[in-house]
Order: sequence, then structure tokens, then C-alpha cells
Amino acid sequence: MIYLRLIAESFRFAWQALRANLLRTILSLLGVTIGIFAIISVFTLVDSLERNVRDSMSFIGDKVLYVQKWPWSFGGEYPWWKYFNRPEANVHEFRLLDRNLTNDAGVAIFANKGRNLFKYRNNNFRDAGLIGVSYDYNKVAEVPVAEGRYFIPQEVDAARNVMIIGDEVANTLYPGQPAIGQELRVSGHKFTVIGVIERQGESLFGMPNFDQVGIIPYATFSKMYATGPNGIGSTLAIKGREEDPGLQELEYEVRGMMRNIRGLKPRDEDSFAINRPEMASQAVTGLFQVIGLAGWVIGGFAILVGGFGIANIMFVSVKERTNIIGIQKSLGAKNYFILFQFLFESVFLSVIGGGIGILLVFLLTLIPQDMMKISLSAGNIILGLGVSAVIGMLSGIIPAVLASNLDPVIAIRSK
Repeated sequence: MIYLRLIAESFRFAWQALRANLLRTILSLLGVTIGIFAIISVFTLVDSLERNVRDSMSFIGDKVLYVQKWPWSFGGEYPWWKYFNRPEANVHEFRLLDRNLTNDAGVAIFANKGRNLFKYRNNNFRDAGLIGVSYDYNKVAEVPVAEGRYFIPQEVDAARNVMIIGDEVANTLYPGQPAIGQELRVSGHKFTVIGVIERQGESLFGMPNFDQVGIIPYATFSKMYATGPNGIGSTLAIKGREEDPGLQELEYEVRGMMRNIRGLKPRDEDSFAINRPEMASQAVTGLFQVIGLAGWVIGGFAILVGGFGIANIMFVSVKERTNIIGIQKSLGAKNYFILFQFLFESVFLSVIGGGIGILLVFLLTLIPQDMMKISLSAGNIILGLGVSAVIGMLSGIIPAVLASNLDPVIAIRSK
């Protein structure tokens, strides 16, 4: 009970000090408020950016290996001349991998062409993406069909002219009417719409999504456009199993099988690239770590100033209450009681400043955003309050120790 009384009394003293010297307290806490606001606002923005970027990249799938001619690169020199003469992935390789791999959860081949014109009567949709996919494409990438259905094996094998379209395409070509069962034309070919993909929303940084695409069977795509060495390049996508989280076993198996299919000798370099979505994720994470570090630096200076402000308040508070400290000690108060009393007061004042900074960040998240949704996470709230408490403890420890070591006789005689 004595500790509960100590905490309650410390809060009461802190509140009284806050009310008695309101302007001084506000100015002193301003540094902590600005510092916590800077740190938490940057972290909130970084978390929201990273979440939206990863959501925008969901179309490339999770736990998937991509076998392609060109390796992915995120900065630095790109030796394109080393990869220029590599062969493109083809249907023969796709079928061999699909038939012989043992550590996969699905194999698909796909190719895409940008800037297509979709037509339905007098309605046009320009710059649409067209993707030709094998049947298992929905196993390696997320294709959330909101209306209609996905392909059936017979449609893919027979190269039928059926298409799954994005939400924006559907709303543009068929405003106010259902898109399922309707027809559209692409490059003189007539297609029947069998599905509409769930709306993805505007993607961050202009990254592609499924709102502006049409998906057709790969064999149908190959009839319309040349694929292979002199045409549109294809990509093999292999989904990993849940029990192989690092995809190491799958990658070893895919690399060995592709080298065997292409007849590479042991000393020959790979004539293909195995790309992983983690490469893009790591590049995004590295970028946001730099931004987060900048937030710590900017906010750290403000918090440092705020810490000195709180320490100043506590030194003044000890000076003003020296007589009261002497009376408390003469009545039997222990040194730790006085120490904790001022230490709790310092932490309480610092947490108030941090709480105001977090409140300002929360108010900013309420502003509507078109590009992305910004939200304040519980982790960032806890981080802000935790940093505030630590700053309060560090700022108040020296004044609290000085107060606890005062001689009661000298303290009572002070004015």
C-alpha cells in the first residue's frame, strides 16, 4: 500500500507543479512533445509506406521463385551485356519443371504485354496490361476474383478466348451493368469475360496492380503474340511449400533441374536468373531503415532539449520544496520515498509531453489520403510512451538523488 500511496502522491505533486507553473512547464515539455512527434510521425509514415508498398507488390506472390532471363537489380551497376544472349524461359521447360519438381506447391508460366486497347462497342480502355497465364497461375500469385470465376483447365488447354479483367477495366467498358458474359476485343480478337478481379485501389508510386489488366490463357496469348527468343519473354513461377520457409531446397532443385534441361556443364555459369520477391522486400526495408534512422536523429535532438527542460523543472521543483522535504524526512520519510517521489514526477511530466506528441500524430492520421492509408500502430504508441518515460527517468534521476540526500535540519531551515 505504501508504494501505491507513493505513486498517488507523486502524481498529485506533479499535477500541482504543472498547474502552478503552467507556462514554464509547457515550454519545458515542448521539446519532448516535438521530439516524440518527429520520431513517431516518421515511424508511422514509414510503417504505412512499407505496408502499402508491400500490398502493391502482392501481385508478385509470396514464397515464389521466378526463373527469368534477366536478374532483378535494385541499385548499382547492372551488367546487362552478360544476360543479353541468355535464352528466354519456354513452355518446354515449364512442363518439365511442373512434371518433375518435388518441393513445389505449384508451377506456372506467364507473359505480359503492356499498352493494349480494350474495346466494347463505343467504350475503350487504353494502356491496359494483358497477361497470358497457365492454369496454376493463381497458386503462385494472388488473383482475388470478386465476380465470376477463375479459368478451368479445359479453357487453358484449348486456348479459348476467355478473359478475367480488372475492376477499373470492368467499370470503364461496362458502366452500370454486369461484366460477366460480356464481350470485348483486343487486337482484333474477341474475348468473353468470365471474371472480374477485386478492386486493388490506386497503387503507390505507380506500381502495377490488377485493376487495369486482362488475364487470358497462356496458349491464347501465344496465338496472338510471338513468345520466345524473338518475341515477348516469358517467366516461370514456382511456389514453395510451407514447410520450406527459406525456399532453399526448392531453389537448389530448380537450379539443378534448369541446368540439366539447358545442358550446362559444371563449370558453366547459369544461363538463367532465379529471382525472389524478398529481393524487392529487402530493398524496400533498407530504404525505410535509412528514413527511420533520420527520424531518430531529428527527433533525438528535440528530445535532448526536452530532457534538459524537464531536468530544469525538477531542479527548480526541488529548490521550491526543500522545506517540505525536510518536514517529510523529520516525520520519518525514507530517502527512497523522496527519491521515487521526484522521479515519478519527472516521468509523469515527460509522459505528458510524449502523449501530446502522439496525439498530434494521431490527429494527422485522420486527414484523408488518396494514395495510401496512414495509421498509428499500437507498437508506435508504446514506443513513444516508452521513450518519454526513459527520458523522464534520465532527466529526473539527478534532481531526485539530490532531494533524497538533503539533510532534514538544513532543509527545514531553508526558505
